[in-house]
Amino acid sequence: MRCSIRGCPSVPDASAPAVAAAAEPRASRAGLALQNAWRFLRGEPFAVVGGAIYAVIVFVAIFADRIAPYDPNAMLRVNHRLAKYLPISAEHWLGTTADARDVLSQLIFGTRAALEVGLTAAFCVVAIGTLLGLLAGYLGGWTDKIIIRLSDIVLGLPFLPALLCIVALTRPATLTIVLTVGALLWPNTARVIRAQVLSLRERAWVDAARVTGCSSARIMFVHVLPQVLPLAALYGSVAIGWAILAEAAASFLGFGDPTVISWGVMLENAYANQALSLGAWNWFVPPGVAILSMVLAGFLIARGSEKLLFPKLADQ
Repeated sequence: MRCSIRGCPSVPDASAPAVAAAAEPRASRAGLALQNAWRFLRGEPFAVVGGAIYAVIVFVAIFADRIAPYDPNAMLRVNHRLAKYLPISAEHWLGTTADARDVLSQLIFGTRAALEVGLTAAFCVVAIGTLLGLLAGYLGGWTDKIIIRLSDIVLGLPFLPALLCIVALTRPATLTIVLTVGALLWPNTARVIRAQVLSLRERAWVDAARVTGCSSARIMFVHVLPQVLPLAALYGSVAIGWAILAEAAASFLGFGDPTVISWGVMLENAYANQALSLGAWNWFVPPGVAILSMVLAGFLIARGSEKLLFPKLADQ
């Protein structure tokens, strides 16, 4: 009981122990999260290598203006002549192209196009696949049947020929490639999310949410969606590599945006100028290695994160 007499001994504030007690679990949870993250990074070298590759690509893309030694579109000259097919040297670490442009500068600026295509296409794949998988798994019935049949149709389409046909019938642009990749790669994500939601909707906490009067939309997007987002992000990392590979293939075959400096455009220019026949490996090998590294990084992150998302695999 609180005393109103001035001379009465002061009663200790009950909120102070509560605040201290609440702060301790927060600190312990943060420390536990850091310990789990460090244990995961130490035990999953595949994910560490993949993440390191992505980190390097992001760093290069952000600071491309400062890292690149030359303007990637500038036609360089030596002794008043165009610097065509220059070999590797101290001035040009990867030589020059048939158009007298610095290969290293184009390779560095190509990281921006790779990230633009990869991240936006991965977002489209994850957004479409997660939404449709969530609706199919939770609602069931005709909604589930329609989405599954639609995914069967999309999976039946050959990826690269379908991509090239759509891009050829529309205006060649990066946005077209991104939207096409998202429209062709969502079924795998949707099927996995659907299977996970089918299991989650039978949990006790979902039944408790229904009893309290939560609508289906609130249960799906507030309670169930956070549980499947890590799995969707895993498929998003794989979609980044597929999107970059698709953009490179489309650009190599002449269906890309010629105004954008990308690794696929570099390969197309090298092939058109017979770089392979001339032995100019310093022109066509670097963009090929860059594309391979991005695709490999997505695979390594997915491979290394399997045990985190599926703990039962750790015992096998």
